[in-house]
Amino acid sequence: MSEMELLVKFITSAKDDPRTGMTHISLYTGLVTLTQVRMEHPLCVFAGDVMPYCKLYSKVTYNRTLRQLHEFGYIRYEPSYNHFLGSLVYLEF
Repeated sequence: MSEMELLVKFITSAKDDPRTGMTHISLYTGLVTLTQVRMEHPLCVFAGDVMPYCKLYSKVTYNRTLRQLHEFGYIRYEPSYNHFLGSLVYLEF
């Protein structure tokens, strides 16, 4: 599935999901954009790389929203816990 199809599917699902808000939509859109820019899947991410794309300025908000997107089933998130290795994000439904 292409990134555009994933984005449309996410937006369509998120509009009817009361758990999602603007931060979720912004972060998901930022992840899709970064996937397009880097041409990599799964996406190896660091907070500082993703946050400018989604206009999030708090690492606490970024981490909470990323975990919630995983819990809600919009992404698969594998945290690294290593400051030198990025976490893996799979854009899958």
